[in-house]
Amino acid sequence: MNRRYIQHGIALAIVVLALAGCGIGRAKSNIGIVDLTRIMANWPKFENYNNQIQADAFAIEQSKEPESQKARQRAELQQRFAQYQQEITGNIHDAAQQVATQKNIKLIFTRQGVGYGGVDITSDVEKVLNITEKATPKP
Repeated sequence: MNRRYIQHGIALAIVVLALAGCGIGRAKSNIGIVDLTRIMANWPKFENYNNQIQADAFAIEQSKEPESQKARQRAELQQRFAQYQQEITGNIHDAAQQVATQKNIKLIFTRQGVGYGGVDITSDVEKVLNITEKATPKP
């Protein structure tokens, strides 16, 4: 269970949810774009969940417990991972839907799935999720 797996799962869920539509109306562009990589890089909630899952997975593997106990712990961790993923995906979906309704956007896709076009609503979604973008380090 690594960060890429979480990212791909969230990205897939957002695309699927976006295809269902998020608001009706007319805007300059009726397609919104959300950069999930940026959201995940700046969202403390995502980082905390990811760190917790990784730490727990490492602890399970390093423990001296019998393999049967480790298998049970892995299954529990997998369930918790699914709950976290569902929660985070839901939070992002709800925020994107709120922004789409405000801006009269009909569809939302992830930046990772679109070469060009659309209105980037990432900063608006970050505001709804109370995410502060981290400063880029100076060279």
